[in-house]
Amino acid sequence: MIHEFTEENILSIGKVLGCSPKKVGTEMYRLEMHNEDDGRKLALEIQLGLVIDEKPMTMVSVYSGSTFIQLHNCTAFVASEILRQVTFFGKQGNITTGLIVEQGAGCSIYANVHESVLSGDFTQLPDDVMMCGVALSLTESLDTDDFSFDDGNIS
Repeated sequence: MIHEFTEENILSIGKVLGCSPKKVGTEMYRLEMHNEDDGRKLALEIQLGLVIDEKPMTMVSVYSGSTFIQLHNCTAFVASEILRQVTFFGKQGNITTGLIVEQGAGCSIYANVHESVLSGDFTQLPDDVMMCGVALSLTESLDTDDFSFDDGNIS
């Protein structure tokens, strides 16, 4: 689980997604994916250094066809070469939102998920909820108690 959005980490996101990040201005990176076989296109933007109510935050935006998604206050991400996807997390208290971007220009979002779904017995959940629990189970290792962007780790 990576908490820092450094240029090096954003390059690793690009590697997993099979595209090259382009720096736009001083605080934003844009990654564009094309899936020729399925005719899908997706653009991912990672906006660093935003300040809302005097607190720094990172925002991740996805543009795809007629879809627009934003994840505010993104606190961490996991880039998986094996799964060929990057999962971005926003967590406040016991609520998690996960935005998953796939190498083939696919995207999924699971919003406002209670921690009991992520830490409970997946086999006892309804099928649709089980999928969410499995997809976001990476957050079990997310330790946000002592984490803050205030420590200057944003590049």
